[in-house]
Amino acid sequence: MEEMEEELKCPVCGSFYREPLILPCSHSLCQACARNILVQTPEAESPQSRRASGVSDYDYLDLDKMSLYSEADSGYGSYGGFASAPTTPCQKSPNGVRVFPPAAPPPPPPAALAPVPRNACLTCPQCHRSLILDERGLRGFPKNRVLEGVIDRYQQSKAAALRCQLCEKAPKEATAMCEQCDVFYCEPCRLRCHPPRGPLAKHRLVPPAQGRVSRRLSPRKISTCTDHELENHSMYCAQCKMPVCYQCLEEGKHSSHEVKALGAMWKLHKSQLSQALNGLSDRAKEAKEFLVQLRNMVQQIQVPYQPARETNPQQENSVEFEACLVAQCDALIDALNRRKAQLLSRVNKEHEHKLKVVRDQISHCTVKLRQTTGLMEYCLEVIKENDPSGFLQISDALIRRVHLTEDQWGKGTLTPRMTTDFDLNLDSAPLLQSIHQLDFVQMKASSPVPAPPILQLEECCTHNNSATLSWKQPPLSTVQVEGYILELDDGNGGQFREVYVGKETMCTVDGLHFNSMYSARVKAFNKTGVSQYSKTLVLQTSEDTESEEQTLPFPVPLERFQLRRMSPFSSTLNLQPSFSGRSYFELRSSSHPLSLHSSLQSLNSAVDIKKLVAVAWFSFDPGSAHSDILFSNDNLTVTCNSYDDRVVLGKTGFSKGLHYWELSIDRYDNHPDPAFGVARVDVLKDVMLGKDDKAWAMYVDNNRSWFMHNNSHTNRTEGGITKGATVGVLLDLTRRTLTFSINEDQQGPVAFENMEGLFFPAVSLNRNVQVTLHTGLPVPEFYTSRASMQ
Repeated sequence: MEEMEEELKCPVCGSFYREPLILPCSHSLCQACARNILVQTPEAESPQSRRASGVSDYDYLDLDKMSLYSEADSGYGSYGGFASAPTTPCQKSPNGVRVFPPAAPPPPPPAALAPVPRNACLTCPQCHRSLILDERGLRGFPKNRVLEGVIDRYQQSKAAALRCQLCEKAPKEATAMCEQCDVFYCEPCRLRCHPPRGPLAKHRLVPPAQGRVSRRLSPRKISTCTDHELENHSMYCAQCKMPVCYQCLEEGKHSSHEVKALGAMWKLHKSQLSQALNGLSDRAKEAKEFLVQLRNMVQQIQVPYQPARETNPQQENSVEFEACLVAQCDALIDALNRRKAQLLSRVNKEHEHKLKVVRDQISHCTVKLRQTTGLMEYCLEVIKENDPSGFLQISDALIRRVHLTEDQWGKGTLTPRMTTDFDLNLDSAPLLQSIHQLDFVQMKASSPVPAPPILQLEECCTHNNSATLSWKQPPLSTVQVEGYILELDDGNGGQFREVYVGKETMCTVDGLHFNSMYSARVKAFNKTGVSQYSKTLVLQTSEDTESEEQTLPFPVPLERFQLRRMSPFSSTLNLQPSFSGRSYFELRSSSHPLSLHSSLQSLNSAVDIKKLVAVAWFSFDPGSAHSDILFSNDNLTVTCNSYDDRVVLGKTGFSKGLHYWELSIDRYDNHPDPAFGVARVDVLKDVMLGKDDKAWAMYVDNNRSWFMHNNSHTNRTEGGITKGATVGVLLDLTRRTLTFSINEDQQGPVAFENMEGLFFPAVSLNRNVQVTLHTGLPVPEFYTSRASMQ
């Protein structure tokens, strides 16, 4: 019942309806409130004239234009804009409805309604429809007797207790009601005013509650016709949809309308209202269930975790979700801390390595300084001798020893072998990018995940142990892409690793193994997520062969360098030794792999592709060389501007296969000792090659040669070099051996065995030597014949 209370209150005064009137728009108003909101319309601003001109003072009143004074609207009409004073301010009722103030002083009590001015206008405060009153004024609106009855019953049901109606001061609670007198009595007033004797003995007394019910069931006044106040409603006009009296049918405007029995239409409309209420009741029931569901959702969001909900893991409340989020973030932090510990360990190892190198150099210099000081003191004592013949017998030897000792101090001995700087730059950009992309998936549903990229086979190629890959988005894809992730395996069918993350669509990967098979794939990403992988591309790096057909001209023709696409959009990466690339490709998209040898042949049909992919072409690397090294001839020729030995490496590293290259001696003055061989990438660059444990070399003068590793000299062999000589280096990682030759003849035995890891071609020289590098050469005969004999 309490929910119904708003239906029983007037939209103007906010109180229960008092003598409610039914407006043509079906809304109701108190009779007094209707009088208060009347607005007078001057003759010059009649509704007809304003509608003809199309002028409306109030846009919100622009409703359906019903004709005024038509037969179907009982003389009451509505129009698009009612004519009132333009400056009339509007107010709001307690219910928030727009209400216009009265245009005249407040009316007298409703019982004696004063005549309404001609052309008076009434605006419904609920639907804002304008209603023109006829000469009858408010008496032309029927009274809502049903609403009055509902309000009466509602107010009686809300009464806390029935009180005596005869108590003069504080009324006591009623104990009985007389049906004939229609009065509630308390016990003292009943004995005093309604004794059970005389004429009152025939009156029936009932309990107060029963008396309330009988009051509700008592017959009400029969409503009368608004046009004929002395006539009761007896029929129902189907066309006007309103009750009418007999006189309306005889001489009124309803005489030609279809009418029906009032009782039959009463029952019919009650039935229709009941049926409509059934549907509304269903909607109300659904609304109640929906509210229960919403309240349950509030509880699920707010209440702590309950074990009973383990059966439905989808129902996660905020506490569970926050706990899960904290656990995931903690796991990421733990992983980052573990990686930090690993990186710190590497820094500590680098620290210990630097200390060891510097301490070893201190020890070495201390011993040499002690020997030099002893030689100097001995020479000073010899100079003191006065015997000329005795002095001359040893002076030549002492002079040679002094010069030799001085030369030993001059070959980088007084230069630190290790810098104090830590050349370790932490690449945190990919991780920071991933952290910035960390987000909830459901918050990104507005933007779809990118489609898998397509590898462009005609753009992919390899050269030596480098591979260039190119890709693009599908032609019809409109999804925004923020970047790409390129992955390669380890060349042995192992796990994939990321080698590039960025926005470019072409990438060159260096430092791969020779003669190895690799798989490459790429995927795209944006804020929403990561796409599926592209089809896998199988690549093979250059092979090593012992065929004599590998007699290609030198320098390398220009067409060879076109294999390496150096577009402004490409990116070059230097990988660790465990990665490699290919010379031919397969696209693993079906049971029939597609070979892409033709993509290489299209570059130069005059070159034998089989020969091209069988050898490695490289030059010296200025980026890793000592600053005293001088380069020329496209980094194929090197010399030095220092009297001390300096080291330079080749650009390509080898970890598999058979590799052979030569160095021609372009200048050789004053019998220096250049060294040739292989080294690790972190070899010392300021001492002779082979002085540390990072290099394996042969150093040679004009008469003989030695093998040297970790400052250990072995296998002295007769035969030296002069200007125009050729030194060959043969690295066989299949047999794990290193062999040297001079002028195509093997120099000494196999120099080193058990060679494992990644090796770079290396040379050490001073300013008295200039050499030129020759690559892409066949394996020398002395080695092929020995291999055939084995």
